[in-house]
Amino acid sequence: MVETAERTRGAWFTRIPSDRRFPGPGTTWRRRLPGPRAMGWTVTAVFFAVYTVVSVLRNDRMLNAGYDLGIFEQAIRAYAHGKAPVVELKGPGFNLLGDHFHPILALVAPVYRLFPSAVTLLVVQAALMALACFPLTRWAHRAVGPATGLAVGCGLGASWGLVAGVTKDFHEICFAVPLLAFSVTALGQRRWWAAAAWSLPLLLVKEDLGLTLAAIGGYIAWQALRERHTPPPAKRRSPLLLGATLALIGAVGTAVEILVLLPAMNPRGGFDYWQQMPDQGPSPDSLAGLLSLGLHLFWPPMKWLLLFMLAAPTAFLGLRSPLTLLCVPTLAWRLLAGNEHYWQPNFHYNAILMPLVFAGLVDVLHRRPDIAPPLRRRKALAFSATFTAITVAVYPLHDLVLPSAWRTPAHVRTAERLLARIPDGATVASSNRLAPMLTGRTTVSLVCFGTGPDPAAPTALPATPPDWVVSDQHDPTVKTPCPVAQTHRMLRLYRAHGYTQVAEQDGITVLRRG
Repeated sequence: MVETAERTRGAWFTRIPSDRRFPGPGTTWRRRLPGPRAMGWTVTAVFFAVYTVVSVLRNDRMLNAGYDLGIFEQAIRAYAHGKAPVVELKGPGFNLLGDHFHPILALVAPVYRLFPSAVTLLVVQAALMALACFPLTRWAHRAVGPATGLAVGCGLGASWGLVAGVTKDFHEICFAVPLLAFSVTALGQRRWWAAAAWSLPLLLVKEDLGLTLAAIGGYIAWQALRERHTPPPAKRRSPLLLGATLALIGAVGTAVEILVLLPAMNPRGGFDYWQQMPDQGPSPDSLAGLLSLGLHLFWPPMKWLLLFMLAAPTAFLGLRSPLTLLCVPTLAWRLLAGNEHYWQPNFHYNAILMPLVFAGLVDVLHRRPDIAPPLRRRKALAFSATFTAITVAVYPLHDLVLPSAWRTPAHVRTAERLLARIPDGATVASSNRLAPMLTGRTTVSLVCFGTGPDPAAPTALPATPPDWVVSDQHDPTVKTPCPVAQTHRMLRLYRAHGYTQVAEQDGITVLRRG
């Protein structure tokens, strides 16, 4: 019989995983499951393969875009050649470190130098996202039992938040997902220094994640205060100072990045996302202001749907764990912001929350047998599996069984053939969906960029006119980043300034300078 030892409130005792304490008809097959490490790596490898296939299939069907796959490829391509991450898709000479603070992207540069393609970014993202399954699978296996380990690992890997993140272009938060998974697992196992070490790099992933780092520090300090009357084991320091230090580093790090580093590298000299925070209505110092802020926090109803979608994969049991409170910093700024994309459960923003909510589930199953006795635990895991299966049918993992997902559309083949006319190293003004097909070998900007007194309605060509112009009238991103009217205005300007039409087929227009 396998036993696990855990420390709870300063006392050491032996706990037998619940899958083994209550033998039943399924005991035989549970014993045949691999050990925690083998199961963790197996689940990780399976989802790495699944994520990679789905991501590449979507890319082959032109479902990615310049915003954001092309943007990140331009940045990483610059890093790979020892240059600053200047991204022409964001604007002439735009340093991407002035948009979000994510120097950790430089780690992808050596791989990209060997395999210079947008697909490289998708494969790296798939590997990082899948890696999050390993620590939580292993922890659940050791703490509760092999069946729970398998359910948690597969539930996390197939969770709607991770799937939406891994199949939506490429984003820097793919680094945060495994870092948080390892950190929160260490918190659940009360390995405070390991949790701190895994969470510190969050400061290099994105500026807001310093708040999550501060929350992790606060959690460690809170646990230390709970145990303050229990002497720690010999030669072991109290985690109170560690937690307080970590919280301070996280809060100060976010402040420095937002108030100093980002404005210093931003061409407009500020933090571009302040404008998305609510600034209208009564003063927040007044009662009316507080009520208005509270109403904004939970309205419109799409925000309630988001909260439901976050709690449902753990059958709402994860809400009983304090580890789930680590979601609060991210949820707070998202729900307060005025950008409706932050509230919707179909973007990449939820990927970093999935390891946290599943860690809460494991924590409750492990430490709270009063809340989750064996029968309720089995029902919770069954509910979790059912909910995940339903979301799999909605989110892009279903591409694996759709014959159409394995075929390249005729429109994409036409685009590939027309874009092949553009030589390597050229400068190109492109529409959004065509951009990532060119960012690996040319310098790409957006077709709607121009100059004039009103940036929203350019009246002249860019200061440095591109060699080529390509536009796809079937591009579904008709509002951002290039509104249709602005794209048509720029195409007329290019033609009026001597650009000749090289090809026009299936809605794709190719113009050449001179």
